[in-house]
Amino acid sequence: MWSRSELKSHAKEVLKANYWRAVLVSLILMFIGGSAGSGASGASSSSNRSSLSSLKDALSSFDPSVIAAAVSIFIAIFLTIFLISLALQILVFNPLIVGCQRFFVKCRSEQPTVGEVAFAFKTSYKNVIKTIFLMDLFTALWTLLFIIPGIVKSYEYRMIPYILAENPDLNYKEAFARSKAMMNGEKWHAFVLDLSFIGWELLGALTCCILNVFYVNPYYYLTCSELYATLKQKVEPPTHDIA
Repeated sequence: MWSRSELKSHAKEVLKANYWRAVLVSLILMFIGGSAGSGASGASSSSNRSSLSSLKDALSSFDPSVIAAAVSIFIAIFLTIFLISLALQILVFNPLIVGCQRFFVKCRSEQPTVGEVAFAFKTSYKNVIKTIFLMDLFTALWTLLFIIPGIVKSYEYRMIPYILAENPDLNYKEAFARSKAMMNGEKWHAFVLDLSFIGWELLGALTCCILNVFYVNPYYYLTCSELYATLKQKVEPPTHDIA
C-alpha cells in the first residue's frame, strides 16, 4: 500500500534534479490544461430595474430583422470559436498533455529534455488523439448523467495519458482497461491525494499564482507521476519502462 508522504517525498527529490525543466513543462501543461478564475460584483435592485428598463427601451427601437441578424452573427462567431478551440484541444493540446506526462514519468530515472512534450506528434499520433478524445468524451457523457459519476469516471480514466506516454501504440480498449485496473480500489486514495494539495493551492493564490508556477504545479505533477509508477505494478502484463 502506498502512502502520500512517500509519493511526495520522491517527487521532491525528482523536482530538485529537474527543477527548471519541470517548471517549464508544468507551465505548458497549465496553459493547455486550462485554468479558471471567478469574480463577483454587486448592484442595488433599483439600479438593476432601471438598467433593464433602459435595455428594453433600447431594444424596442431596433428593427427585429436587425436584431435577428446580429444574433445570427453572434451565434456564428461563437460556433466558429468553439469549433476552433475543440480542434486545437483534440489535435494539439491532448497530444501535448501526453508528452508532458511522458516528461514527468521519465524524470524519475533520468533528466529528460523539454522536447519530450512533442513525443506524441512523432509516435502513434492518431492513436493518441483517438484515445484521449474518447477519454474526454466518455467523461463528459458520464458527467451529463450526474456530477458524481463523472468525477468517479475521471479518476478511473486518470492513468490513460500516462499509459499512452509509455505505450503510445496501445489499443484504446486496452488503455482504458489498464487504467481501470490500476485505479481499482485507489480512486478515493487518489482523491485524498489531490485534496492534500489544497493548502498549497491557497498559498499559490495568495502569491498571484507565482508559487504555483515555480513550485506547486511541478511538485503536483511529479507526485502524480509517482502515483502512476506505483499503481502500474498492479497491471498484468506490466507496462515497459521508457527507453
